[in-house]
Amino acid sequence: MIFAAGRGERLRPLTDHTPKPLLPVAGRRLAERHLDALAAAGVREVVINTSHLAEQFAPALGDGTRWGLTIRYRHEGAEPLETGGGMLNALPWLGDEPFILVNGDVWSDVDLAALPPLGEDLAHLVLVPPPAGSGGDFALDGDRVRETGTAKLTYAGIGVYRAALFADWRGAFGADDAGADAQPPRFKLAPLLIRAMRSGRIGGQRHAGRWYDIGTPERLAAAQAALAGG
Repeated sequence: MIFAAGRGERLRPLTDHTPKPLLPVAGRRLAERHLDALAAAGVREVVINTSHLAEQFAPALGDGTRWGLTIRYRHEGAEPLETGGGMLNALPWLGDEPFILVNGDVWSDVDLAALPPLGEDLAHLVLVPPPAGSGGDFALDGDRVRETGTAKLTYAGIGVYRAALFADWRGAFGADDAGADAQPPRFKLAPLLIRAMRSGRIGGQRHAGRWYDIGTPERLAAAQAALAGG
């Protein structure tokens, strides 16, 4: 699955006319780079969730034939459903087997084919050193991802998930969480991950290679420069 529904507010005005995953980085759209990597890892079916400027994705990426893939687009409506709601909305197309998730607004040289099997875990997260000014998201204790720790890392927006993470998903939210009670539900993925971390069922790894969060014009420029250099 590729997350591609977000508005990209911090990249405006670029994202007023082009969704973040379709922005070119060193001559190639971000989404195309993700599809290259997924196809190289042996993936054959991809779900892309869409909302903002959703009509641009199919003309730009097609049905996946160019990569030897089948792409299906899961439209969320005018308002994106956040990370958790977006994944929940796509589960009917993702099935019960583990699947790779890639955020559409990051780029990394993570080898997707080398991501480990989940075993009894509900997810496996790729973590990276925090960008300047960031305190990080989660801590890594061996191969276990923890909610707290002394040296927090940043979730890279890349991981392996299984649908069982969403079992009794409403129990991870407070009774007054309006998004979780909306129709369709709109909520973040982090509360589900944290609940599973407390049960020791989220694995992870630290990636020391290249990783770029294409979230601001400055970060986009940094990724452009790095990828243009090979």
